[in-house]
Amino acid sequence: MSAQELFARTRAVLPSWLAVYYEEPIEIERGEGRHVWDADGKRYLDFFGGILTTMTAHALPEVTKAVSEQAGRIIHSSTLYLNRPMVELAEQIAAVSAIPDAKVFLTTSGTEANDTALLLASTLRRSNQILALRNSYHGRSFSTIAITGNRSWSPTSLSPFQTYYVHGGQQYRSPYAGLSDGEYIAACVADLQDVLDQSGGDIAAFIAEPIQGVGGFTSGPDGLLGAFADVLRDRGILWISDEVQTGWGRTGDHFWGWQAHTVHHGDATPDIVTFAKGVGNGLSMGGVIARAEIMDCLGANSISTFGGSPLTAAGALANLRHLLDHDLQANAARHGPALLEGLRGLQSPIVGDVRGKGLMIGVELVRPHTGSPGDPAPELAAAVLEATKRRGLLVGKGGLHGNVLRIAPPLSLTADEAAEGLAALVASIQEVTP
Repeated sequence: MSAQELFARTRAVLPSWLAVYYEEPIEIERGEGRHVWDADGKRYLDFFGGILTTMTAHALPEVTKAVSEQAGRIIHSSTLYLNRPMVELAEQIAAVSAIPDAKVFLTTSGTEANDTALLLASTLRRSNQILALRNSYHGRSFSTIAITGNRSWSPTSLSPFQTYYVHGGQQYRSPYAGLSDGEYIAACVADLQDVLDQSGGDIAAFIAEPIQGVGGFTSGPDGLLGAFADVLRDRGILWISDEVQTGWGRTGDHFWGWQAHTVHHGDATPDIVTFAKGVGNGLSMGGVIARAEIMDCLGANSISTFGGSPLTAAGALANLRHLLDHDLQANAARHGPALLEGLRGLQSPIVGDVRGKGLMIGVELVRPHTGSPGDPAPELAAAVLEATKRRGLLVGKGGLHGNVLRIAPPLSLTADEAAEGLAALVASIQEVTP
């Protein structure tokens, strides 16, 4: 069966709103290391990892072995029974969390993790008011859509929350663009304080991605969220750090994205951290980390049928141990700058901005000669995706306007693979430049 026939069957039986890449979509049949092969046998260097989910490597032997061995014992039991892999994984996550007196609740996705964080915060604070960043994305469920600040991914205005959006998610297209980092932070803090003064009630929590993923790998300057935390702490508002895409060392300099924001802000630590994607390396795994007093605030019974299942927990634990044993955070810090510098050195008229940290890089494409910041060029981003595919490279795209290339290879990327991917990216951007 051809890819075209499989695509026709996909459209016939699955929802029309499920996005699929490429004019001629590909079926990824297998993977190894940083490469995948389609059903026709063509090999691709993977610079997107299934939306930042293949964190260490495709078919990582430690993960496949752990999953196989666990599947041979028992696949499922639910949280109603003692689950050794779940406890061991939670202990490992708590140990690396930097959250004092941490407890961990495991889920099946980042959406469910953020749902849980919102439940904890609104229960503890007895409020359904939430602060979020403009241009943000936190999931596809009813509650997480309600706090998503990116209209492209928010199909309904109905909401269980009263959400207030503040500045600070990006600099390139911000009203505060052009300010120094210090001036930008001051302006965003002033905006936050103004929103708080006008909110008319107790706000439960502030939720933010340290680097916005779907939003196009955008962020404010380092220190911004720490400055926000100073204001939030004075009012008793909880800080939720959405680390679904930034966690586990992907940004290179820090293990968690929030840590880049707290250097000059004393003991500023998020009250709740959510995670998913990379920790499972493709297995359905997410979760929430919080201080015990927050995690234990629910008064009703609860369970998780699939969260922290023996199978996914065993695989995720093997994956996390591999990442720590091989210091893949340092590898991200080693190879990310070469990609950033190479893309910034391109000096293309269609490249409006190159940004990111470690192996989490965004390239914003604009129409030439349209000033600064430049008119978004989603058609050029789509053309680059097609060009990189022809060259055997897979990248993602995002941003409010769909004009940002998203580059996020597995954290085990080698220097040769970084150079190969950079060359394909540069050639593809040059190819589509008018």
